Order: sequence, then structure tokens, then C-alpha cells
Amino acid sequence: MAGMDEQYNPRDIEHNARTFWDENKTFEVREEPGKPKYYCLSMFPYPSGKLHMGHVRNYTIGDVISRYQRMQGKNVMQPMGWDAFGLPAENAAIANKTAPAKWTYANIEYMKNQLKQLGFGYDWSRELATCKPDYYRWEQWFFARLYEKGLVYKKMATVNWDPVDQTVLANEQVVDGRGWRSGALVEQKKIPQWFIRITDYAEELLNDMDDMDGWPEQVKTMQRNWIGKSVGTELTFPLKNSDDGLTVYTTRPDTLMGVSYMAVAAEHPLAKAAAERHKDVAKFVEECRNSKVAEAEMATMEKKGVDTGFKAINPLTQEEIPVWIANFVLTDYGTGALMAVPGHDDRDHEFALKYHLAVKQVIAASDGREIDVQEQAFTGKGVLVSSGKYTGMTSEEAFDDIANHLEKHGIGKRTINYRLRDWGVSRQRYWGAPIPMVTLADGTQHPVPDDQLPVLLPEDVEMTGVQSPIKADPEWAKTTFEGQPATRETDTFDTFMESSWYYARFCSPNYDKGMLDPAAANYWLPVDQYIGGIEHAILHLLYARFFHKLLRDVGLVTSSEPFKQLLTQGMVLADTYYREDDKGGKVWIAPADVTVERDDKGHAIGAVHKDDGQPVISGGVTKMSKSKNNGIDPQSIIDAHGADTVRLFMMFAAPPEQSLEWSDSAVEGAHRFLKRLWRLVHEQVAGGGVPALDVGSLNDSQKSLRRKTHETIAKVSDDISRRLTFNTAIAAVMELLNDVSRLNNEDPQTRAARQEALEAAVVMLAPIVPHICHTLWQALGHRDPIVDAPWPVADESAMVRSEIQVVLQVNGKVRAKADVPADISKTDLEQLALENENVMRFIEGATVRKVIVVPGKLVNVVAN
Repeated sequence: MAGMDEQYNPRDIEHNARTFWDENKTFEVREEPGKPKYYCLSMFPYPSGKLHMGHVRNYTIGDVISRYQRMQGKNVMQPMGWDAFGLPAENAAIANKTAPAKWTYANIEYMKNQLKQLGFGYDWSRELATCKPDYYRWEQWFFARLYEKGLVYKKMATVNWDPVDQTVLANEQVVDGRGWRSGALVEQKKIPQWFIRITDYAEELLNDMDDMDGWPEQVKTMQRNWIGKSVGTELTFPLKNSDDGLTVYTTRPDTLMGVSYMAVAAEHPLAKAAAERHKDVAKFVEECRNSKVAEAEMATMEKKGVDTGFKAINPLTQEEIPVWIANFVLTDYGTGALMAVPGHDDRDHEFALKYHLAVKQVIAASDGREIDVQEQAFTGKGVLVSSGKYTGMTSEEAFDDIANHLEKHGIGKRTINYRLRDWGVSRQRYWGAPIPMVTLADGTQHPVPDDQLPVLLPEDVEMTGVQSPIKADPEWAKTTFEGQPATRETDTFDTFMESSWYYARFCSPNYDKGMLDPAAANYWLPVDQYIGGIEHAILHLLYARFFHKLLRDVGLVTSSEPFKQLLTQGMVLADTYYREDDKGGKVWIAPADVTVERDDKGHAIGAVHKDDGQPVISGGVTKMSKSKNNGIDPQSIIDAHGADTVRLFMMFAAPPEQSLEWSDSAVEGAHRFLKRLWRLVHEQVAGGGVPALDVGSLNDSQKSLRRKTHETIAKVSDDISRRLTFNTAIAAVMELLNDVSRLNNEDPQTRAARQEALEAAVVMLAPIVPHICHTLWQALGHRDPIVDAPWPVADESAMVRSEIQVVLQVNGKVRAKADVPADISKTDLEQLALENENVMRFIEGATVRKVIVVPGKLVNVVAN
């Protein structure tokens, strides 16, 4: 390449590389049967307005993997789109007095430009936005198919209700029990909601994880716990003076003799009956009804209850047991009632102590250690005590015996239970896909016919902040069904619906004859590598796995799982700084507005605000967030140093699954490395032509550089493909470039060895810093673009060492090192050690007892 600039100028270099990729449609792909495919996908972003460093890290990891796999000769697809529906757009629209659609589309354009600046190799011809009718049309079509298969139903479910704004609130809109906008006390209200029967697939979702070797164990454990399969017994406790009974499910029938009270949910029929008889019970039921009962809060919330006055009968002992209403029992879980065994369950124990209920021990530790269940529940399994004829049995033996007894007498049965609940997909908000159902005058409900899809969401609306525009406009809901007047459903889908199948739509995003083009879907799927945050480990990933099985069962895909390999990248952390206000609150200051004072060793000793030079307080290192004002704008770093510097820092600072700590000095270090790489190539190119490498004529220093080149190729290939440790791969290339700069004479074969090393370094860095490598590859004399260059293969013969270094020890202490022929015999190595001047000094006057030789590593002379 004639006239390579002496200075590294990232702005021009990066613009030229991106122009080349755009003009040549470098990353547009289609199915190529017979060529190995690779589908790499990063979780798509919500179009919030600006990329943050978490996005940049996620997408850089994906791009490095994609570019590397392309260089392996694979047909690589890496698409990008937008998870565009959701509550934040509504809130922003209210704040900015605009429509959510307008706000969303503007943000998409801005963020798309940022992604392009970072050089990510996306096939933009596949771009999709989930808020576009050509996307959600098929989601609506699919919902109708699920309804026909009996996998969709409607039932009453509890929501947060703002009585002033007359609207449903998301959990995040409830602040200290009040509506975020009106300030009114939020009520728990039951309204009809649509559900999909994910529980029908619980067992398959659980079992298929046994074959998901490419997923982190941590994520699989989280999903297993969420599905929560348990084997137990369902049994009925008769009620005193009643023909009714109280049915409960327990995984511990071995503790049945230790039940000291029953607990029911505030919505349970028994609780309602008690509320009609006792004012204090009615008051407590009302209190429970108006408090948030998200399951996640159950463990930490204060346990409260009230006695109903009813008595249940223990079916084994005939003992009378009080029935209480407790705020930790959920109506939607199990039977809405449970048998409480305070001696052997922490939650039951806490409640029993508070309300002075009996705590009995019926399980003893198998190892015979003393246990005081009055102090603390013993929750493990063991040996039964104080349990009549079951005393002395192990928990496992008693489980079977008691379950057999209950089944024999018709008062219980063995049951498999799941913690997983059916997926509620209704949202009472506007900015989402309309649920494609209609209701007739007689109350019957029907899916919207296929030829009337999509049910369009009107985009030109005004947001009042109170009611959804489609709920506020009665005309929108008016329609007909088979000639009869009908009313549209005004709820919209949970946005997890869109993100549960986008990965599949990317295979044929412009296909208009169906939800997926089966040929394209079955060529690309499953996704080979999926990348995203651990915060999506449960819901998004579980719903996507469920959706994939649904797609399979309607014949659209042949695979059973959507993602072969999963990488969950760590968070991006940064320093925080603040000052205290008059009330002792913290006012967070952006790191960009702070000057850090350092000692002569570079250690931080203080920090001051740039505006006034006055001290600020360090709040430590934490995840970048708006609340702590410690986010670093990627755009400012791109503008200052270029996209390759950002990408290099992101990949070098930490392994991908670990947290990454932002460091201005490390960013500058990454930039210096790229300048050094540029300088080394410039010096090589400026030296003129390079002869062919003659392997047989290389001297020791040239052989050494060639060996280092091929050792580096072997290490980097393993680091990127198998280990996904990009930081160690970069470190290995840095070491190679150190060796290149040390071998700086202009002997023709030295230049040839250096050319091989530089070309290998540029190719290996190309997935990580693609812009600079695009230019350097041309400068090194190549016409084909580096993006299509094959990945280098390590030459085994180049890595054979003619000499190795061995350690010489006396009595286990290192006394010398020696360079010896790689094929030296054990006898010669022993002789060499005994004749070494420094070894002889340490064994002088002593008797050599033995000589231990570890070939290729060390010789240890044992003497006394």
C-alpha cells in the first residue's frame, strides 16, 4: 500500500474501513447449504436513546467471536434489532410530550449510528424492531394457534391498582406502597388476565438442561430452582364440625406429626368465611389485600397473621390444630394453604415464636447431635422421634410409609409439584402488541381471524399518563366477528413475548408468508453462541426456551433448544464520587467532572471537583448506573481515541464473564498499544520489499522469533475458540510484538521472519480491532480484505525447540540455569549438572547421595 501514513489516525482509518464494509455489503449473508454455518447473537437492546458501556461490552464480545468464526471459513450470521415496546417509552413520551413511537424510532436511529461507529459486523439487512406491525403480526398469529391448542386461557389475577388514576401499575411504579404519579395508596385488585401454559412444558424444560453443555452451570441451576420440581404428598386435613377439608401439599410428609398450626392465604375461602364472622379477621384480610405480595419479597417481609377460629384435624394423630391466616401464603401457589411445622421450617418457626404457637421436634439429626428446635428450626432430614409407630425410621423411610398410609385411607396421594407458574402475558399498558382476541355480546371470546391480522396499535396518540390511549378510546375497541358486533381486547402483550422469538425471526425477517421461513430457520438455528447479562438468566432465557418448543410443536423448527452456547458477560464498574447535601443525602458527581490526585507511585490519594477544586468523597467502585452518575459515555471515548481503542480495552481489561473495572489510564494504554502496532508495521513497510522466508537458512534469533509467532498462534486460537479469554489472547500478541521490536536488524531473513510475525499479529487482532487491521493488512501487501483472510495455523515444526533451559538445584534450591540441546540424554544432563561451576561450589566437601533428573525441566543434586 503506497504512502502509508506515519501517524496512527483512528478517525480516518475507521471511517475508511466502515465505508469499505458498507459498500461491499461485507456482513450480509444468506443460507449456503454445505458450508458450516455459525449464528452469533447478542441480546438486542432496548432503544433507550444512547448506548452505555454494558452494551459496548456485550456487543464487542459478540463481534470478536463472529469475526473469528468467519476467519475459520464459516458462514457467519450476526444480526441486530430493537426490543422496542415497553413502559420506559411511555414514561419518556409523557415527560417529553411526544408519542412513544416517535421517541422510539428517533432513538433507534441514533443508537444504530453508534453501533456502526464501533465497527460491529452486523447484517443490517436483517434489522427488526419489535414495535413494527410486520413483526408483531406473527406473534398475534402464533397466539391464536396456541389458543386453538388449548395452551392459552384467561383467569382472574391480582394486579397493583391505582384508585385515583384508575390504572394498573407495574411493580416499579409502586413507590413505598403508593402510585408513582398520583401518590395514592395502591390496592391489590383482581382483573381478568391472559395466560400461556408454560407449566405444561415444565418437565421438558427441566430435563433438556441435562444436555445443555454449552451453558454455565450457574444459569442452569437458577432455571432449575425457578422451575422448582418437588416430589411430595397432597393430603386433606378434615375441619372440625364441618364436612369440608383443608387440602395442602408438602414435600415433607415425614414431619406430619410436628404440625402445630395451619396457614391459609387471605384470599382462601376459609379466610373469607372467618372474615364474615370476626371484625379483626376482616381487617387483617383487607390489609393483606392492599399490600404488595411479590414472591421475591416473601422471605424478608415481616410475618403477620390472625387466628380464624377454625380447627383442622391431623389425619395421623386426630389432634386439633388451629387454622391461621398468614401474609406469607400466596393464593396463586399450590392450594393457598399449608401445614406449618415450626420445629423443622424457618418461616413457620419465625411465625410460631411471634404468635406463641407450639414448636415440636419430630426429626432428630442422624449423627446424634443435640438439637434445640425452640431456638432454631432443624430443616434437614434425619431420624423420626415422637412420631408414634414411625419413630426410629429415617426421613426417606417415613416418607414412603406415611404416603402409603394416606393413599390407602384415601386422604392423600403422592404428587409432583412445580414452583413454576403459568406465564401471565397481559399488560394494561399502551405501548405493546395488542392481544388478538375479541369478545362477543354473549361473553364468548375468539381469536382475531388470520386475514384480519395484524391488529394494529395506533402510533399517533397522546399520552396522558393515566389511561392507555386504546383503553381511553372506545371506538378503537369496536369491531365485528363473523358479522356480529364484538369488542377488541385492550390489553397488550408482556414485552417478554417479543424477546422470546426474535432470535428465530432474524433467520427470515422479511418473510411475509409466515412467522418463519422453515428452510431458513432450520439452516441457522439453533443459535451457536448467545451473549447477554446474567440478569436475564431466568425469565428471558426460560421464556425463549419455552417459545422454541412451541415453535417446534407447530412445525416451524426442528430443534428443541434455541441456544447452543451461552456466555453471560460481567458488569462494567466505575469509580463513584459524591458530596453530601444539607440533609446528609448524597449528590453523585460524574467521574468526568473529577480530578484524581495521585502520589509519586500513581496511587490515588484524593479527588477534587474540576469546577471548584474542592474535595469530593470517593464512594468506591460500583456498577455503572444513572443513579450513581458514574456512567462513562462511549461516544466521548470513541471521539477521543477511536472505536478500536474502546474495543481493545473492553476485551483486555478482564475475562468476559467477570466484572470489568473502567480505568482511564488503561484506556490510554490500549491507545498507546495501537499506536505502537501502527509504528511497527510502518517501519516494516518503509524498509521496502521483503524476501520469501527460507526456513532452512534461519539463524537462532530468527528461529526464536518464528517459534514465538507460531506458539502465539496456537495460544490465541485456543484462547478465542475454546476458552473465550480474549484478555490472555491480547496479552500473547503483545508479547509477540515485544519480540518483533527487539529483533530490529535489517538482514533479509530477519525482515522475512518479522513480516510473518506482523502478519500473524494483525490477523489475530483483526476480530478485536478490525478497523486498524483492515488498513495494516493492505499496508503489508495484501489485496484481499482481512475480514476474509483465513485464520493462521500454527506450524508444529516451527515450535520445536532445538534448545531448552533447565534448572539446576542443590537440595531443592535453584543454584544455576543452563541452556541445553532439546534432545539431551538423561546421563549427559546429570553429568552437565555435576560439572556446573555453581553446583560444584555448593556440593564441595559433601557426599552426593543421589541425582534426580526431570527431563526437559530440572536436575536436583541431593548432597550432605
